[in-house]
Amino acid sequence: MSERSRNLPRRACLSVPGSSPKMMAKAAGLGADMVFLDLEDAVAPLEKEAARGQVVEAINTLDWGEAVLCVRVNAWDTEWTYRDVIDVVENASERLDELMLPKAQSAADVQALDMLLTQIEKVTGRKSSVGIEAQIETARGLINVEEICAASSRLETIIFGPADFAASTEMPVLTGGVQIPEYPGDHFHYVFSKILMAGRANGLQVIDGPFLKIKEGEALRDYAMRTRLLGYDGKWALHPDQVAIINEVFTPTQEQYDRAFDILDAYEKATTEGAAGERKGAVMFGDEMIDEASRKMALKFVSRGQRAGMSRSSG
Repeated sequence: MSERSRNLPRRACLSVPGSSPKMMAKAAGLGADMVFLDLEDAVAPLEKEAARGQVVEAINTLDWGEAVLCVRVNAWDTEWTYRDVIDVVENASERLDELMLPKAQSAADVQALDMLLTQIEKVTGRKSSVGIEAQIETARGLINVEEICAASSRLETIIFGPADFAASTEMPVLTGGVQIPEYPGDHFHYVFSKILMAGRANGLQVIDGPFLKIKEGEALRDYAMRTRLLGYDGKWALHPDQVAIINEVFTPTQEQYDRAFDILDAYEKATTEGAAGERKGAVMFGDEMIDEASRKMALKFVSRGQRAGMSRSSG
């Protein structure tokens, strides 16, 4: 795994075509927590081989700040995957944090990438291990998501890919990753929940895929809140205008962040102060009862806020 990137925030995860040096240069300063340079769907088949070198050049020469830096290779069912991995990892600097594997269908898909990375790292003497992000984009991938999430210690995140998934399950839609007004509820709720449980059970960050209606900012905000409230860590951005909205949605408000600290303080006081027999495991905090479970929830808010660079309000 990549020790640098595993616990960094991944609120807005910006997709950038690996065949466009201009767009990659711009992406480095857009404020996304994570940037992935795409060799898969965003690159035309005739451009894929040339894009590998352009991606390596961008990794090695641009200032990516503290962002998680990833390259999405092509899926194993194509002829491009092995050369994507070899050309990029052998030639990219240590600044490369991860590779993203699209259309992961089984644990074996992830393990094959892990083994290839291990061999490259041994041959090149690479000091840091390259992490893996795996995408769930097919019905088979969803059925096997638990074993996929447990397949490798290199895994850092699990991601939902709504458009390919909709095609895989033959949903009667032509736009992926948006709400379907005719459906009485959220048509992806089961999928979101299943991926989240598998990811969390294996200590992974969990990321939602893209919202394809680029110009509809408020609709993006509404849809992003669905996975944020379930517990997801972030969501893909396909356009620079989506980055700020996604960062905001997946960051606790200052009020939530401060309240989480207040809960931790109150619980610490109740459980540690006083004479024997006076210390309590549950105590009133305002109009609610807090206990050990409350402490755990508050810690998650604090951790998420700290990863986003937040500070507790004074006073």
